[in-house]
Amino acid sequence: MTTDIQTVIIGAGVVGLACARALAKAGREVLIIERHDAIGTETSARNSEVIHAGIYYPKNSLKARFCVAGRDMLYRYCAENGIDHKRTGKLIVATHDDQIPALRDIEKRAHENGIHDLVWLDGHDAIAREPALNCVAALESPSTGIVDSHQLMVTLLGEAEANGATLALNTDVVAAKFENGIFAIETRDRDGQEMSLTCAELLIAGGLHSQTLAHNFTGLPDQSIPPQHYARGCYFTLSGKAPFSTLIYPAPEQAGLGIHLTLDLGGQARFGPDVTWVEEPNYDVPEEKRAGFAAAIRKYYPALDENALQTGYAGVRPKIQAPGEAARDFLISDREAHGIDGLVILYGIESPGLTACLAIADHVENVLSRPQAKAAS
Repeated sequence: MTTDIQTVIIGAGVVGLACARALAKAGREVLIIERHDAIGTETSARNSEVIHAGIYYPKNSLKARFCVAGRDMLYRYCAENGIDHKRTGKLIVATHDDQIPALRDIEKRAHENGIHDLVWLDGHDAIAREPALNCVAALESPSTGIVDSHQLMVTLLGEAEANGATLALNTDVVAAKFENGIFAIETRDRDGQEMSLTCAELLIAGGLHSQTLAHNFTGLPDQSIPPQHYARGCYFTLSGKAPFSTLIYPAPEQAGLGIHLTLDLGGQARFGPDVTWVEEPNYDVPEEKRAGFAAAIRKYYPALDENALQTGYAGVRPKIQAPGEAARDFLISDREAHGIDGLVILYGIESPGLTACLAIADHVENVLSRPQAKAAS
């Protein structure tokens, strides 16, 4: 049965765009549908822009595998395409002796993930490197870096389009179903105009909205759709010259990696994110958070002038675990999970999704190239 287009991707964040590039380069006719008026305006644009080394994630998890592979792919892709990036390195610091075992656990997990370039520094050596730092020990990760995420997304889109992909902005997908071996999709644009189209393959890379899109998919088993939770992370920027030349991360906390210091490519320091569970995505940065940020930052940067902290921006992480539950892995739902050929849904693609985007894209392309997926076309 013929279709209007071979492959539809819902969501033009960094992962959706990386998948569009990979699928278009593999010879597919690709349409990317994005509900906003620009690419990558949600999770992809509201993060630390860090290229992660793959240190923290459980052995053999998708996060570990795709982060380690994606890190190397991303550095190479940036170098080949002139995308601004920098291997800044990172120090994970213990500010008191009780945190040193946590650093040992991080080193052990890094080794399990194939990362063997971490370097131990005692407090004296770490402070000699970064005089503004307070710590008793530190783990250096030389493979950590930063990237211009917008430039990355523009480049991914450009390469996808050069290989025949098309982007439709300001378009909501309001319903979908799989019938007679093809996907039927209903869309509505910003002016309220509705349109129907059919495709042989469908990728939902909706970020914060993947579960909503899945629930609007007629015939998709409810048990294959994970719960959706939202964790807002706020950032504050620091006026004046950055006090550090490398990224500074405190020893991890239960809810996240703690309020860390990152640098943008212009050299400005920014602190965050914290973790606040919210009912719906919102991007408020409450001024009253300043004192709590300052207290957390002073543990490793005691000379902080609280008045130099300025409200920055916020991002929302698409979580598939509830507050208080253990962190969950990326969930890439394919035929084995929901029983539908040619359908892949990405859930819970939070950090390190930016770092892992090219590796995730290769995996999605492989999934859709399996014989059972091709049967749908």
